[in-house]
Amino acid sequence: MTNQQQKPGCGCLKIPLSVILFILGGGYWWLIAQGNIAQITKLFPDFHFSNSIASLFPHLSTNRVPPSIPTVSATLAPSPIGTTADRQVLATKSPVVSSTQRSPALVTAPRSRPTPWEQKAIRGLYVSRYQITNNTDEQTIRQRVRYYHSQGINTIIHGVWGNGCTMYNSEVMQQILGTKSCLNQFQNRWLDWTIDEAHTQGMQVHAYFEKGIKIDKDSPIFERAIANKWLVPGVDRTYARVEHYVLDVEVPEVANLFKKMLAEFVIKYPQIDAVQWDDYLGYHAELPGKVDRTASLTKFVRQMISEMKAANPAVKFDLCHHNPYWAKRYFAADWERWGVDRVFIQNYNEKNFQAELNYAVNYAGVAITDSQLPRLKELVNNPKIKSILIFPIAGKPAETADRVLKTIQADSIVSPVPKRIAK
Repeated sequence: MTNQQQKPGCGCLKIPLSVILFILGGGYWWLIAQGNIAQITKLFPDFHFSNSIASLFPHLSTNRVPPSIPTVSATLAPSPIGTTADRQVLATKSPVVSSTQRSPALVTAPRSRPTPWEQKAIRGLYVSRYQITNNTDEQTIRQRVRYYHSQGINTIIHGVWGNGCTMYNSEVMQQILGTKSCLNQFQNRWLDWTIDEAHTQGMQVHAYFEKGIKIDKDSPIFERAIANKWLVPGVDRTYARVEHYVLDVEVPEVANLFKKMLAEFVIKYPQIDAVQWDDYLGYHAELPGKVDRTASLTKFVRQMISEMKAANPAVKFDLCHHNPYWAKRYFAADWERWGVDRVFIQNYNEKNFQAELNYAVNYAGVAITDSQLPRLKELVNNPKIKSILIFPIAGKPAETADRVLKTIQADSIVSPVPKRIAK
């Protein structure tokens, strides 16, 4: 045969390999890198990439889900605070990862809904006015506030008055009593620092008027009160350990002292969230003479609240007192008629704990001492108890805050700290 018949075919083998690679590479660049694949899918809507192709080109998928980004909780580690007892409490704490020390290798489980403890409107801790004596500095005060916050406390109820004198400089006290404050040494701006740091942490500060209208023999105004006949006759032995004397609010000078002092306070510290008075705003039933001072006390308190609200209507007037029956019967305190903003039932007596609790569910909350922390679980798990205030009898709020957190964690009534999971 002189003329051989050619076999059918495209003759691709005759195309140089370099040309084939150029065509394939250019096609990939046009379809993928330039994003023209979307145009192809519009022209051929019924065409779907196989799994093998999708695995080679994952960015071609039209049903992508953004990858989850692991997060690390950031909590400022508490710093040692002023007293030796405080430092001992903080020394036992393990270090916490700060916002500047986050590691991408650490992730935390997502937060669940707030626990029963976290759902309480006020988780308050009483802090005595003596915590800021000896010229406690700004750094120590701010560290204390952060530490209370780290232990789950959201409200600091801090003493600002007690035993007849203020723990801040007061012009009213200077005019009426001849001295501008208590004799204790304290930094003039201690309360400003406390409020500022608390608000930074999302907390509140309530000013606690410790001892109310009662003083003892160690009061800097005791002799003046005796000389000016400012005291109700007799000794108030509501609490056996201390003999108290009650300032008579029917005496104009005494009434003016408290009304003007409170109005001055909420002007001097406009960012304070509330003021709180307790059962020391009352008289003891066993004072001599069996005089019923209920009406005069009601009139005085209503006037004091009115003047405070006129000076700063944003500040709440709170009361932590006995149930309304006991308060009126034994302390001449008919507080249901006082016009207070919130009432917390003082429940320090174990013998009558349940009876007092039956009242507390009808008001803003309940106050207990640190010796009653075994009661904390039942209070936290009771949804009718709106707030819980805790009073450190030993005067060591940092230790009390630490015990509160440990009690809550031990009773599993708060979510545990999320565990760090290594990738």
